[in-house]
Amino acid sequence: MTEQKPRLRRECHYDGRIVTCYADRPASIDALFRRTVAAHPDRIAVVSAEQRMTYRNLERMVECVAGNLAVAGFDKGERLAVFIGNRPEFLITVLAAARIGLIIVPIGTRQKRPEITFVLTQCSAAAVICDAEFATNLPPRASVPSLREVFVVGDGDGNSFEHLMQPATAPVVAIEQEDVFCLLYTSGTTGTPKGARLTHLGAVHSVLNYRHGMALGEGEVSVLAVPASHVTGLIAILLTMIEVAGTTVMMAEFKARRFLEIAAAEHMTHALLVPAMYNLCLLDADFLRFDLSPWRVGGFGGAPMPEATIERLADVLPGLVLLNVYGATETTSPVTMMPRGQVAQHRDTVGQVLPGADIIVMDGAGREVPSGEQGELWIAGPMVVPGYWDNAEADRASFTGGFWNSGDIGSIDVAGYVRILDRKKDVINRGGYKIYSIEVENVLAQHPAVVECAVVPRDDAVLGQRVHAVIVANRADLTPDVLRAHCAPALSDYKVPTSFTFRDGALPRNANGKVLKREL
Repeated sequence: MTEQKPRLRRECHYDGRIVTCYADRPASIDALFRRTVAAHPDRIAVVSAEQRMTYRNLERMVECVAGNLAVAGFDKGERLAVFIGNRPEFLITVLAAARIGLIIVPIGTRQKRPEITFVLTQCSAAAVICDAEFATNLPPRASVPSLREVFVVGDGDGNSFEHLMQPATAPVVAIEQEDVFCLLYTSGTTGTPKGARLTHLGAVHSVLNYRHGMALGEGEVSVLAVPASHVTGLIAILLTMIEVAGTTVMMAEFKARRFLEIAAAEHMTHALLVPAMYNLCLLDADFLRFDLSPWRVGGFGGAPMPEATIERLADVLPGLVLLNVYGATETTSPVTMMPRGQVAQHRDTVGQVLPGADIIVMDGAGREVPSGEQGELWIAGPMVVPGYWDNAEADRASFTGGFWNSGDIGSIDVAGYVRILDRKKDVINRGGYKIYSIEVENVLAQHPAVVECAVVPRDDAVLGQRVHAVIVANRADLTPDVLRAHCAPALSDYKVPTSFTFRDGALPRNANGKVLKREL
């Protein structure tokens, strides 16, 4: 029996924005969680190492932590920083905060003290729940005047998280749809990080787009191999699995062999990875020995998927449907998704606009351009954040009439497929010719020996800039001449890289998984 198409309607939110929403939806993250607990209390919610936790047990822990946070004097609207890796305590804390209206502030475990100090100070965090493993990166208490308490998961200085697990009852707190659920700080690759205000409405809507867009059914099993502190880990995996009464299997960090072992042992049905992770899995010499037949849905984003990878996956995992996803922190994750089964035919696009999202392509004067022409993507919808935390200047610079100005250069064709050409600030100018780095990266990624690639500008005394490619390859004999010959039929001569760097390890990325092009 085919699932009934969800009902959509227009609603007024965020001080006058008219947005298209799913009509039938939970009112908050807590309501979403409670609904699943009531319907499927004995299903496994979380797997971590040897620990297997049912929804009933997860609910009990969430209630205790929420109750004890309230007893400790933390009130609705205060900020609770979460500096925990991929382990159950992260999810417990997120759900407990959502229950009593605290605003969670996830902090990536790779962030260092100056970055953490900035975040805690900028949002005036009232408390931090920290993994003991990372506690040495926390700033001195005196440097964050708003900070009243630090709770530590595991052995370490500060109140133990175990104190929050003592029996307690959470107070009833009225949560509105437009209340801020989470502050996610942008990566800061181009400046000071900004705290995007993700709301309950936006998070719930994005979760429903993942459920319907990926055709997820009840009881899916997903492996969390990306950081839980990133919008993908939090929204696309943790909360989406709760929506479908599924199981999240937590990995502390991604290692291809360990991922394959877990995926086979836990009968994984769903994953959302970056393309390089798929490549690393395929490079494992024993890949074919792992039974991955239950794996039905493979989401990816953040970079183009090499054609060779798509073809190889289709060959070895014929039951796997690949789905390209495009979104951002400010859009609470997805705004486009590839229709099922179309990745191979439309691999130069990021799919079509999802329900509720509105994307227009604008020129530099703020005018919409015709279909197929290039411009900056402006994005609106219930999933788009109402703004940044205590940053009116950034709001004025980034939002226009309810649309978020993404900074991505792209186009939308007459069939509704969205193409991303480059970041506005990453366009290479070679003697007046504009070169979009992602266009060159797409071509390089199609070479079967290229695992990862990034294109950056190099200064040129005559032309201003030239094209430089950084390559991670799966064989040592790959040369610049081979790659130039590969690019020549597909790119104008001025777009073909003039110089190359071959790296032995992975490309440098920030805590959110974005390639650090400034470092390259």
